[in-house]
Amino acid sequence: KMPASIPEADRRHRASAAFSLSFLSLVFSITAFSSSYWCEGTRKVAKPFCKGDSKGDLCIRFNSPDGNSSQAVQYIWETGDDKFVEKKFHAGIWYSCEEMINEEGEKCRSFISLTPASDRGVLWLSIVAELLYVVLLLTGNILMSVEMCYYSSVIDGLKINAFSAVVTVLAGLLGMVAHMMYTTVFQMTVNLGPEDWRPHTWDYGWSYGLAWTSFACCMAAAVTTINKYTKTILEFKHKRKKLERSFRIQYKFPDH
Repeated sequence: KMPASIPEADRRHRASAAFSLSFLSLVFSITAFSSSYWCEGTRKVAKPFCKGDSKGDLCIRFNSPDGNSSQAVQYIWETGDDKFVEKKFHAGIWYSCEEMINEEGEKCRSFISLTPASDRGVLWLSIVAELLYVVLLLTGNILMSVEMCYYSSVIDGLKINAFSAVVTVLAGLLGMVAHMMYTTVFQMTVNLGPEDWRPHTWDYGWSYGLAWTSFACCMAAAVTTINKYTKTILEFKHKRKKLERSFRIQYKFPDH
């Protein structure tokens, strides 16, 4: 039985709080891992020649009826910003996509193929660490749900609680390492990647923020679980001291 000094409502509240944080962490990590918005930005590319009746500011009008050839040649060889157009792009762990000029939709490429050969090993390590992060989070969620729904004894509950705390802490450490490795790989790809991909401006996207939010929820769940375990152990020790004190009093002053 649980010691009388441990309120059942408080124990269940801590267990449900840890499970909720761990579940949120799992959902956020899967969403971020499968998306391609870890980094967003723009690429500055030269405008293509207008084809057919194409008009607008996204292509260069060559030999147009309202201008002669000399003006067209002079415009083509200008080096100002009028010759370039900015295309939006977004990249994740799996692939990178950028918008098409004068066309609907996006063109996507595998991010692994864009990464410099010297950094692909680090990227694969990051992918493996992210997968392990998700697996450990799922394991922690299962253990916490078992602890909430099934109790055979206090000792069994403490064992499950301790194991789920260890698993959640390991998951958080793996997630932190995986996010940092991907950040390093992306920055190296920006500097050393293919010329037809390197961004002009870029920043971290919502998936990157979601990944770190997942890490924060994971560590909060670990702290809550460890706190619950520690509080239960302290309550046991307090109960034991009270019992020992009562036994000593009974030994010194036995009933006549």
